[in-house]
Amino acid sequence: MFPLRILITEDDHVSALLLKKALEKNNHQIIGISDSGEKALEILAEHHADIVMMDINLAGELDGIRTTEIINEKYDIPVVYLSASSDAETLTKVVGTNPSAYVIKPFNIRELNMVIELAIFKDRKEKELQKLNNELEEKVRQRTKDLAEANKELTRALEKEREIGELKSRIVLNVSHGFKTPLTSILSSAQLLQKYAEKDHPFKAKIMKHAEKIEHSVRNLNSLLTSVLFFGKADANKIDYKPKKLFLNALINEVVDVVKAGSENDVKINLKLGNIPKTITSDSDLLYQIFENLLSNAVKYSKDGQSVEFELTEENGYLHAKISDHGIGIPIEEQDQLFDRFFRAKNVGIIEGSGLGLSIVKKCVDVLEGEITFKSKPNEGTTFFVKIPITK
Repeated sequence: MFPLRILITEDDHVSALLLKKALEKNNHQIIGISDSGEKALEILAEHHADIVMMDINLAGELDGIRTTEIINEKYDIPVVYLSASSDAETLTKVVGTNPSAYVIKPFNIRELNMVIELAIFKDRKEKELQKLNNELEEKVRQRTKDLAEANKELTRALEKEREIGELKSRIVLNVSHGFKTPLTSILSSAQLLQKYAEKDHPFKAKIMKHAEKIEHSVRNLNSLLTSVLFFGKADANKIDYKPKKLFLNALINEVVDVVKAGSENDVKINLKLGNIPKTITSDSDLLYQIFENLLSNAVKYSKDGQSVEFELTEENGYLHAKISDHGIGIPIEEQDQLFDRFFRAKNVGIIEGSGLGLSIVKKCVDVLEGEITFKSKPNEGTTFFVKIPITK
């Protein structure tokens, strides 16, 4: 057997010396001899031991059994009991400390060496088994974690599929209703135009009225179709950032002109352009979608005679836009849903809309890596703040 570092804990000095001599004949190193549990613990605190020979009856307050319990807790090294007692009570106490071996005095050196060898073998196998058990538990934990993560991914995928299914159904429903009304209006107005066109000049006013109805319906139809196509691309991850140099003033004026032309309300748009560059590099289509939708909503949800403020400035490479209205506002309890698809607040009444505009705005802002926030109070109005990075 290979040499071991051994601590002898024996209150009989003669027995301890005889044991030391016997063990050293087998090339073992004795790191210390103690006659009490307290001294044994002091030696172990300073020196490593491969095994401890432990007498049950010791000097001091700690007996061999209690000392062994402490060694098991702190050092996890094998302990071989040495005792002349073999009564049932003593053996019961000994078993409770899970000793590596138990030797009855007197013993011969051959028996002792065999016990030590078995104790070391038992200790190593137990530690190997514990290591394997720990590795198995870790593998089980990791496997459980992987399965849980896979389950989450599957759940998310199923939820996404369900949402897409619902979205498709709602798009079909909304688009069907959205197309039906303007097409009916276009058809009836076209028929009336044909009738009035056959008459004399006095019907010119009516012709103009129905022509305006046709134009408005076509605009609504085109807006709805644009929104549907946009989300078709968004769901297919086909909305890309395509920057190019553009004239900012021209883009903003175009947005304002389009919104004014399509408005049915007598609402004034106050455009205030601050210190903005003549040209910027950004995605004109995405910028147009953002400003057109926000400005259209501001006008649509305002009352006749009210005004909408559209302010635009540039600072530190960011375009800052502020669009304010004094219209119906957004109910506080519904504001966290504002950018959800198809969401329409409960206070919109008979005002037409698909509930897609603001979700389009949010998607465009995200693609541009910008920010959008808002503040709103019912019956007082809404203000949107947009911050978009640009290159001059």
